[in-house]
Amino acid sequence: MKTYQLNKDWLCNGKPVTLPHDAQICEKRSAETSNGGHGYFPGGVYTYERTFTAAAEWADKVVLVEFEGVYKNATVKLNGQALCFHPYGYTNFFVELTGLNYGEANTLTVIADNAKLPNSRWYSGSGIYRPVWLHVCEKDGLRPESVQISTVSIDPPRIRVQAPICVKAEVDGVAAEGTDFTMELPNAKLWSCEAPNLCTAHITAGDGDTLDIPFGIRLIEWSNKGLFLNGKETLLRGGCVHHDSGILGAATYDEAEYRRVRILKENGFNAIRSSHNPASRAMLEACDRLGMYVMDETFDMWYNRKNPHDYGKDFETCWEADVTSMVRRDFNHPSVILYSIGNEVGEPAEAKGLDYGKKMIALCHRLDPSRPVTCGANLMIMGRTAKGNALYKDGEQPGGGKAQKEKDGQNASLMFNMIASFVGSGMNKSANSKKIDAVTTPFLDALDIAGYNYASGRYPLEAKAHPNRVIFGSETFPQDIWKNWQMVKKYPYLVGDFMWTSWDYLGEAGIGAWSYTGGMPFNRPYPWILAGAGVIDILGIPDGSCKYASTVWGQEQNPVIAVRPVNHPGVRPSKSVWRGTNAILSWSWAGCEGNKAEVEVYSDQASVELLLNGKSVGKQKVKACKAHFTVKYAPGTLTAVAYDASGRQTGSTELSSASGPFAIAVRPEKDTVKPGQIVFVPVNIEGANGLVESNADRKLTVTVEGGELLAFGSANPCTEEQYHTGSFTTYYGRSLTIVRAGEAGTLTLSASDGKTSALGQIQIV
Repeated sequence: MKTYQLNKDWLCNGKPVTLPHDAQICEKRSAETSNGGHGYFPGGVYTYERTFTAAAEWADKVVLVEFEGVYKNATVKLNGQALCFHPYGYTNFFVELTGLNYGEANTLTVIADNAKLPNSRWYSGSGIYRPVWLHVCEKDGLRPESVQISTVSIDPPRIRVQAPICVKAEVDGVAAEGTDFTMELPNAKLWSCEAPNLCTAHITAGDGDTLDIPFGIRLIEWSNKGLFLNGKETLLRGGCVHHDSGILGAATYDEAEYRRVRILKENGFNAIRSSHNPASRAMLEACDRLGMYVMDETFDMWYNRKNPHDYGKDFETCWEADVTSMVRRDFNHPSVILYSIGNEVGEPAEAKGLDYGKKMIALCHRLDPSRPVTCGANLMIMGRTAKGNALYKDGEQPGGGKAQKEKDGQNASLMFNMIASFVGSGMNKSANSKKIDAVTTPFLDALDIAGYNYASGRYPLEAKAHPNRVIFGSETFPQDIWKNWQMVKKYPYLVGDFMWTSWDYLGEAGIGAWSYTGGMPFNRPYPWILAGAGVIDILGIPDGSCKYASTVWGQEQNPVIAVRPVNHPGVRPSKSVWRGTNAILSWSWAGCEGNKAEVEVYSDQASVELLLNGKSVGKQKVKACKAHFTVKYAPGTLTAVAYDASGRQTGSTELSSASGPFAIAVRPEKDTVKPGQIVFVPVNIEGANGLVESNADRKLTVTVEGGELLAFGSANPCTEEQYHTGSFTTYYGRSLTIVRAGEAGTLTLSASDGKTSALGQIQIV
């Protein structure tokens, strides 16, 4: 089998593009779309075309095109003849190119129909947003995803190899062959989050048919005694992650996914929940390499729609193929330790839905017996469904007409967000009743491990009520992490916590934002674009909530200082239940001298002292890993000192202000790249001392020589600026440029505010 990348030389609606490509991110947003879930972007139909020559020697082969992701309702044609229709926007699919003209030009056409909105509760993007591959296979030979490798034992390391045809496998000098055989690998190292050791199996079949498969040797075990990876109890320090790539839109690049996983791991996370769809292959490869556990999720909805035009209309005919697609694709990724069959679906409270749930669980077990199956279950939603008061119902209205038009304008998740905003953390106890327990038990007990969304009140009850149940927090409020983590450490059957969310995302406009301009905290109007719920923003910058969680997890050696924005004196922000603080890691607020500053210090020690410019502001006992100080802002240095119970100093940290004249600073994250690679270049407003200034934002314009500008933007959650234009205003002093390197030479990026400019250079080698 030979595989070729098929990402270059495409046309999208007649314009040249390189894949991955998000066609929607360049569309003009407007209030008229009335669709904050999608970030106020319009929908559209996008036709992609690519002409290629099919080699004459392919005539006796099987030629497949693999699409990693097309959003959505993809029609694939070859030379005008329709070959495939794939509704779901998040699973990969293969199309056999029958009717090729060998030795001649052929035209491949893909039509992505994302015209009918709303069809998602977040920004989806449009088009061929993940890579495309061409596989040329022997007729009776290997196929992509046809060989599966699983761990049989870890002492000694032993793997099982399964294939539909007879193959020979070679790993580190050890060889074996057959269609289903085991191999002992005495010198192999185990894979885990702490030590992500990967192996490669060189697979051959027939005469020269080859395939190389990376894999990791690791064993997953679970019981009411806990979750064990390679025999070691493992607590999941998790975060939910949406599929979009921030300012890139939905386009999925290897470098972007690797960078995201790296930053998450650097900030204490050891697990990701792919919410609410299968993770990209690039993300899974990054998790394999860096050591990150993954809860791989199928769907956000089943047959009851959460939006009028979503996957719910396709679920009953497509679920089996899409679940199969996810499991087969991800089987060999050691990072995947959980399969999730859905998120906040009410259907399992009904006989029909429970049957579907059990069918999906059985399918996952049949395809992959080695991994546990879970679901992000919102027990309150299931309880409402059982009472006939479901939040999410079928999007169709009998008779159409006015009733259907009214239904089409609704986003059902708005009701849930509204309830959550008013109920707040009280939602954690909303599923504690015996009635809801009775309704949810048949489904939860069918799962290997039950995921609870916003139901931490149930955690202490389950040892008695369901002594054999294994659970985790599949979706929780970040500000609850201390309370939740104490329970994770206390109850063996509670194996982890996934906060909503670890990384900010496009769409669900303003759901997690704190706003100084007023408005309801669950349905922000245009031009809001970001959810504002991430403890790491779309540029990759951690906030106070992120460092608070890292402190609670025991991942910070020194105290951490975070400051709520000082530049809104006398204004109380409207707050979101999904965000416990809007504090950021900055003590640089030009022009704010004398303003009240609310300072949060995070520490796992007994007490902390805060000093401003060497003078003590006060000393406080630490409660739940947090202390709060109020001080008048003055530029200089803010220092936090931590003390243990005996009064011994155990660590300190400081934040300082930007000083000297403020200027644009271009800060490439890499000095050298290869041609075609993606590189990230922060562009900041900094003082002469190199520190970012949070209160001197400017509109900047960037230009690139020696490469292609893919995106430029900031983490401003409410803006009419667009990421593809090259002009954007910094936010708290920061912005980010993403560039594709050209041919060998020098990549130069220039940033200007119209009066001053700065350059950054990267060598392309």
